[in-house]
Amino acid sequence: MSTGQELTPGFVSLRGVTKKFDGVTAVNKLDLDIPSGEFFSMLGPSGSGKTTVLRMIAGFETVTEGKISIDGEDVTALAPFDRTVNTVFQDYALFPHMTIQENVEYGLRTRREPKAQRAEKALEAIDRVKLAHLANQLPHQLSGGQRQRIALARALVLRPKVLLLDEPLGALDKQLREKMQIELKSIQREAGITFIFVTH
Repeated sequence: MSTGQELTPGFVSLRGVTKKFDGVTAVNKLDLDIPSGEFFSMLGPSGSGKTTVLRMIAGFETVTEGKISIDGEDVTALAPFDRTVNTVFQDYALFPHMTIQENVEYGLRTRREPKAQRAEKALEAIDRVKLAHLANQLPHQLSGGQRQRIALARALVLRPKVLLLDEPLGALDKQLREKMQIELKSIQREAGITFIFVTH
């Protein structure tokens, strides 16, 4: 993945970003700018470098060369937990033994937020994805689309500046995938958070 045009700095900004794995260049001198509040999609076939770019923004992969900044802050060398970013993965990574409410509260609990406060915030996030009536269910009791929305609620409750979505609809059938694409856009508009969405 490579592009060379001159861009004005965005809310998420990549400058000359290169990633090499054992001498193989996966991403080459990428310049990319994404405005605040944008729903930005990265499209391309498997192996084109989309997920690698996402993982570098999240901090899961180190940058071989170049610089990544978010909201004017250079995050290139920061650990994932020090970035104002959250990620929704294709497998959703929900804890099977926890209720939906507990799953959504989890990140707030690790931040040591008071119990009543985190419960309120979690319920608000679950309500935002229109699943408040399922707050006491376990993940296996939900459909694929519902689990996807709960993974989204769990990411949104932490109020990230940027939400990264790595092929989160890949496991859904065509009809549900199209429905969830519309819902994702609606949730993004309502939340006002910058979404970066990777899909092939």
